[in-house]
Amino acid sequence: MKHYEKKISSEQIYDGMIVSLRRDQVELENGDPALREVIDHPGGVAVLAVDPDGNILFVSQYRYAVQEELIELPAGKLERGEDPAAAGMRELEEECGCIAGRFEPLGRLYPTCAYDTEVIHLYLAQDLRPSKQHLDEGEFLTVRKIPAEEALRMVLSGELPDAKTQVGILKWHAMQQSKA
Repeated sequence: MKHYEKKISSEQIYDGMIVSLRRDQVELENGDPALREVIDHPGGVAVLAVDPDGNILFVSQYRYAVQEELIELPAGKLERGEDPAAAGMRELEEECGCIAGRFEPLGRLYPTCAYDTEVIHLYLAQDLRPSKQHLDEGEFLTVRKIPAEEALRMVLSGELPDAKTQVGILKWHAMQQSKA
């Protein structure tokens, strides 16, 4: 049996610069009514960039929502209708100052699927060559290179709590193991 919920009506509650919030009235599969609050988000990209020495490029930046400086894969928000691969290449150059000779998809993830439409597209970037970093206005970060095995250890120990970073590192590690 396939599970479902049918939208009956929708009310826009908030429309912001990055997200909007709506309240939907739905009918559950048993016929009962329910309310759903949904954050609409244009989606994002994250890039696992590996240099020739086997280091992974990270950015360290303060994340106001969680009140912490986090170490994360370079990432960014999609513009509405933007191609995710193009956005990933743009974010890699903007944040890390490099361009990838090889750029391939690693999959996608729903970071908070219970109430948010955001989809994050993951990419693997290799054959890196230097370019020029050009951060967005008001964006402050530090680029860090961490050996791949150290990055995996940091994910497993909880030192890298960001979901997109964890998924990217674990997927890449699994790919490496399947090649061995």
